[in-house]
Amino acid sequence: MDWCIIIPILVGLISALLGYLLGRLFSNNNVQENNTSNDGEIIALQNKIASLQAELDACQKSKLGLASDLKLAREASTSAGSDLGMAASFAGGSAATLIPFDGGAAKAVFGKKIKQDDLKIVEGIGPKIEGLFHNFDIKTWKALGETSVEKCQEVLNSGGDRYRMHKPNTWPKQAQLAYEGKWKELKKWQDDLDGGKA
Repeated sequence: MDWCIIIPILVGLISALLGYLLGRLFSNNNVQENNTSNDGEIIALQNKIASLQAELDACQKSKLGLASDLKLAREASTSAGSDLGMAASFAGGSAATLIPFDGGAAKAVFGKKIKQDDLKIVEGIGPKIEGLFHNFDIKTWKALGETSVEKCQEVLNSGGDRYRMHKPNTWPKQAQLAYEGKWKELKKWQDDLDGGKA
């Protein structure tokens, strides 16, 4: 036998066998590491899906509540502006966020352009009183409509003696009518008011 040929062949076979076994060993470790990291990613994604589902459920529940409040506000507004109807529409305040502003309808009734949330549309409120309300972070018709008469008086008192003579009894209701887009009702009522006082 020629050992010069057999020894390199045996060394080659042993090296090939060791290379194959080492390759299998390392590839199994990589697969296990990849599976471990994939498992972590899958768990993280499942947690994210659960979190998003909870947010979606809360949003849908809130939407149902808003729809219910809107229905209550519409029912209340059909009571022809009575105090009881106004109180019910105030109770459905969260539904008021769904009422869009229609500048064209306001202009048709008042004969001038009306800016959304311009507090001066309320009979008895001028630029300086509007500034006082803005200082109290009451900057929208909705916010003024949800403000008590006592709070309105507190805002006036903050301006000094010259503003204490004003009577804000009707201001929240006027603001609520403006917010709800009831321009004809508001105009008719303002025609009967004396400087915002009933």
